[in-house]
Amino acid sequence: MKHTLQITIILVLIFFISQLTGLVTINKYIQIDIIDGKPVVSHPETVLGPPPDIEDKSLTFIPIVLTILVGTAFIFVLMYFRLGNIWKYWFLFAVIVTMSVSFGVYINPFIAFIIALILGLIKVFRPNVFVHNFTEIFIYTGITIVILPFLNLFSAFMLLIAISIYDAIAVWKSKHMIKLAEFQTTTKVFAGLLIPYRKDKGIIKKGVKVKTAAKPAAKKAKPGLAAEDDLAPIKKKIEGDGQKNAILGGGDIAFPMLFSAAVMQHLIEVENYTRIAALNNSLIITLTSTIALVGLLLFSKENRFYPAMPFITVGCLIGYGIILLIA
Repeated sequence: MKHTLQITIILVLIFFISQLTGLVTINKYIQIDIIDGKPVVSHPETVLGPPPDIEDKSLTFIPIVLTILVGTAFIFVLMYFRLGNIWKYWFLFAVIVTMSVSFGVYINPFIAFIIALILGLIKVFRPNVFVHNFTEIFIYTGITIVILPFLNLFSAFMLLIAISIYDAIAVWKSKHMIKLAEFQTTTKVFAGLLIPYRKDKGIIKKGVKVKTAAKPAAKKAKPGLAAEDDLAPIKKKIEGDGQKNAILGGGDIAFPMLFSAAVMQHLIEVENYTRIAALNNSLIITLTSTIALVGLLLFSKENRFYPAMPFITVGCLIGYGIILLIA
């Protein structure tokens, strides 16, 4: 088992709550109109303004993937020039915007912004394990709401496959995802679930940054892609002496949520499901993707890096298969 049983349960529960909260929020957010006797899903305006009107969404996954690759390259530029503060403020902006979108589904947009601003400032400048992981739930709900108007079921499926392949390459082959995790952790700004703990003491509540080993004065490490021989020092930096981190990347939360939301829309528009029936069926994917994550955490080995998306994607597709069988 990769982590202790207690930490594994907590990590899985937060993932499940994130997926559940996201689907329920998106179900409330979308608007259903009857046009020519058929239900059509539309997306109301958010704090970012009205969503784009796209007629053909079959290939929209391509620019989304390209945007992710460009964003990854930008973070590597920040790593190379040691510009951690730029990453911190960029992350703060994204956190405030996405939480404002999420909260705005339920409350006045201005109040939603104020709450998001306060939580974002605490998250970035006074981090603790509770605020960090609580805000993650709403960050990826907001991201899903922003991206969902660009997707249909096919493009959401292709996005899921493309990201799973990329995740596997980034962790098992190029290993640059490991360097990204180390960079985010050392800047106290990590995009995803993060639970610092010690086996003998449990969760470390204050702060989300681990204690890192001092670098030798004679050697100035250059950021870049991690070779196989570099994994040991990276693990030591990420985990510290006797301290471990249970982490789950933000994409591992956002992409299954996007797929579930696209399935929910498809059930409404194509299969003529009611809003509640579409939500209930889509929650099957939430359950199966959570089970897939449980399997990964239980059978993975300690102190090894694993890409979560390929496993979570299998869970998502099994869930969709079950929906097709019972439809």
